[in-house]
Amino acid sequence: MSYFMYDVMGGTVDEPDPATMEQVLDGLADADDEHPDVSLSHENGWCLSVFRSGLLLWENPDDDTLRPGEMRDLTREETLRLLGLLAAGDIESVETLPWQR
Repeated sequence: MSYFMYDVMGGTVDEPDPATMEQVLDGLADADDEHPDVSLSHENGWCLSVFRSGLLLWENPDDDTLRPGEMRDLTREETLRLLGLLAAGDIESVETLPWQR
């Protein structure tokens, strides 16, 4: 399965390992109004965006019947765990969380 991340400046990182995911998250320190987030997208269409403000946005832009979900202020460890689950294609585990829709 294929996945990739966008860093805070919109650069693409193909199939990042956990250490690289951490580095991409570190880039949120440089986030601004024009570049407010980093994200991981899976080939199945699901995407998790992480904002400097603490917002996480869970969505499948390819399926307009599904409303995006939001959560706030997860720990860094929990955010990395969710990114890892999405990278592995484990959508079911991510979906079980209490997303606000």
